[in-house]
Amino acid sequence: MTELDEAQRLSRILSRERRPLERFDAYYEGEQPLRFVSPVLERELGYRLSPIVLNLALFAVEVYENRLDIEGFRVGAGTESDDELWDAWQENEGPFVSQQVTQESLALGRGYAMVGPGEGDDDAPVLTIESPFDAIHEDDPRTKRVRHGIKRWTDPDKVRWMTYLHQEGTITWRQRRGDWIEDDSTEGNEQRLCALVPLMNDARVLGRHRPGKSDQRLGRPVFQPILSPLDALNKEASDMMVSSEFHALPRRWATGLDEDDFVGEDGKPLNTFSMIAGRMWGTESEKAKFGQFPEAALTNFHETIKLLMQIVAMQLGLPAHYLLFQGDNPPSADAIRSSEAQLVKRAERKQQAYGVRWEQVQRLMLMELGRAEDARPKNIETIWRDPSTPTIAQKADAIVKLVQAKDFSGRSILPIEQARQDLGYTPMQQERMRDWDQNTVLDAQIAASQRELEDAAAGGV
Repeated sequence: MTELDEAQRLSRILSRERRPLERFDAYYEGEQPLRFVSPVLERELGYRLSPIVLNLALFAVEVYENRLDIEGFRVGAGTESDDELWDAWQENEGPFVSQQVTQESLALGRGYAMVGPGEGDDDAPVLTIESPFDAIHEDDPRTKRVRHGIKRWTDPDKVRWMTYLHQEGTITWRQRRGDWIEDDSTEGNEQRLCALVPLMNDARVLGRHRPGKSDQRLGRPVFQPILSPLDALNKEASDMMVSSEFHALPRRWATGLDEDDFVGEDGKPLNTFSMIAGRMWGTESEKAKFGQFPEAALTNFHETIKLLMQIVAMQLGLPAHYLLFQGDNPPSADAIRSSEAQLVKRAERKQQAYGVRWEQVQRLMLMELGRAEDARPKNIETIWRDPSTPTIAQKADAIVKLVQAKDFSGRSILPIEQARQDLGYTPMQQERMRDWDQNTVLDAQIAASQRELEDAAAGGV
């Protein structure tokens, strides 16, 4: 099978994957249709049935994404972030694009990163992120490494393009009159790494076999377990709003009246709204009786929504104070840390999974920088921000105690550089601190030299 045949096969799989991706995207954007509503009720209510969407899918993505911040990449046995790699990361707007691709992965199950050479020899490698609507990959069944993948797009001139990325390089075609014409090709790297790197959420080894589709599981959205409760929540919220209309305008009843009693001063019949909304009814009939049905109570909706919110919190591992109805008094710091234990652990698991992929991205970046020797799998580490939310005072107190504690040789158990990393300072802040430390030492040496000169001058006198 030729490279073009493989690329077209992957393109067909990508087209078939579009439908589930559009479904997840609708939930993420809060545009999913209203479920559990009978067609008869929809016809009866008409325009008055406006769906109320509680967009907890977006909330779930943001809760996890907020705890997945990259602070640097460590190369080799050093304790500091690699400056050259971090410069290339910053030049490619790494903090921003990593946030985007993480949101895409959590919302749609996967996102992609691509690494390529810069425009010139002195330019940094180019890092781009790709949507699962435009890219797809397949793993090698033996090594489980990315075997190949494609990216396809349409330019502003309506010309269709497709790039096939594999372990031996890349090939780009453009379509002209229904035929794919090769436009460009590049050679692969010496470690045979595919330049398309998937970042998947909750990936499994194998998925369900579906004819014509990939057998591998290409990740799932973080909110997939709560899709059914979300549909139920939106249904309850919409029902509550419909009931609130009858609660604001309670239904009235009357007996002993005829059609002539519902005629205005101009002799024209009153419309339905005028008959029920605050107009006074009067009649000369002695048999007429008036009344009002009991108002609709909404507390049953409140309890159902609260129960469904509890189910959502349980499925996502969220603390109780994130979703449930609480009082005015906020939880204590200890209570917050205890309730966030499951969420923090899940975030740490995602850091491990995403970290492996980001390290592969940095291996590709290092090879583009001409540092193939440093681009070994066990030679790179992703530095993540602590996903937990401890109080600053407690964290600082624990770190200071470790710095002050000495081992048998008199050295600190925790080096000052590691302490600054644990406190959450960025690589740039740590670099400034090192400069200040050096200036402080230099100032002390200058002051000591001046004192010695002054003492020598005084002794000579």
